This record gives sequence, structure tokens and C-alpha cells, in this order.
Amino acid sequence: MKRRNFISAIGTAALAAPVFGPLSSYATGSAKFNGHEFPDLGYDFNALEPYIDAQTMELHYTKHHQGYYNNFMKAAKDSKLAETPMEEIFKSISKESETIRNNGGGYYNHSLFWENMTPSQQQIPGDLRKAIEKDFGSVDKFKEEFSTASKTRFGSGWGWFALGSNGKLFVTSTPNQDNPLMDVADERGTPLLGLDVWEHAYYLKYQNKRAEYVDNFWNLIDWNVVNNRLKQANTVK
Repeated sequence: MKRRNFISAIGTAALAAPVFGPLSSYATGSAKFNGHEFPDLGYDFNALEPYIDAQTMELHYTKHHQGYYNNFMKAAKDSKLAETPMEEIFKSISKESETIRNNGGGYYNHSLFWENMTPSQQQIPGDLRKAIEKDFGSVDKFKEEFSTASKTRFGSGWGWFALGSNGKLFVTSTPNQDNPLMDVADERGTPLLGLDVWEHAYYLKYQNKRAEYVDNFWNLIDWNVVNNRLKQANTVK
């Protein structure tokens, strides 16, 4: 069932949150999550097949991501956090509750994750390729480091490609729903690309074969989004 038909059919309050549209603001790196709206997926649940199946996408988006958003909004209600950009919240997330940290991270991380991906395979734009080659030596070396970080993250978490405050690109991973913007992160920076390696992201199709899921992720990346995020991050440094 297509996402728009599914949402129309179930008509639950959990899916009644306002949406951005097809996440176009995330593609330019301009979205700051002011007002904390729940973003539209931007494509049908089956659009990423055969690499990510429709059932996983439906459950991941409508249950997991929506749940993080709902729980974050409930916890932030009647506080300044309800209108504070997520990036600002993350700068001092160590001072916030576990509820805000976990659900705010889950809300933000998934919003970036959906836009990381596209049904149409793409080439890496020239400027981004040059930046990767400068800091990693080669695109293959970058992919190897990102894949290893994602495959070896113990338990649930995320693999990240990010830009550090020193202007260098790096790969890291974070536990649970943390991300490199948080003041608790081992390596801090601006996320350019994220991969969800929680089991709910892949288990229906891949079971315990996380490595296969990670390898197939390279077929889905929207490199224009990654490139635009890098440009935006360099602009606001």
C-alpha cells in the first residue's frame, strides 16, 4: 500500500501532525526544525525496494519515527524546547532528560535519514568527491570507513559521515539515538549522512545480516542532499 493511501486509510491521531511537504528544505540544509513539525517521507514505502522493503519502511516511518516525534513533543510541551531548534537543544543535551535526548535524537536523526535516500541512483558530485578524496584519500576508503563504523557499532545506533569544526570530514558512530551534534558525542560535527543500524531498520528483510544491509545502503544515497548539506555547513561555520 502506498504511504499516502495508508495514512488516509488509518486516519489516526498519531499521524495527524503537520508536515513539511517532500522534505525540500532538508535537501538544502536550511531546515532548523523550528516548530518541530513531523516531515513527510517524500516517496512511497516501496520506492527503495529491493534494498529496503515496503513493510519495513511503513513500520519504521509511521511507528518508530512518529513515536519519537510524539514522545519528544509531549516531553517538550509547555517549555522553551517546543520552539528551540534541535541543533541548539543538542548543544547542551547533557543537561536535558533522557526522554528529550532519546526522542529528540530519534525525531531528528530519522528526518535526515529519509532524505539521505532516493529511489534513483546518483553519482557523487564533483565538489563532494574532491572533499572526500582530500580527507580520506579516496572514495573507496571513505566507504570502507563508513561501512566499518556502521557494521561494528555495538547494539543499536547510527553510522555518520560528518563535517568537523576544523573543516575536515570524518566518520563516526553513535549509540542509541545520539548524533554528532550532541555535546555527549565522542566526535562532534555537522551530520552530512546518517545510517540507522537499529535492528528495526533492517531485521524484517535482513534478519541478523546487518553487514548486507549496510552494503546495500550505497545503492540508495542521495548524494545531492549530502553535497548540499556540506555546502550549507561550510557556509555557517
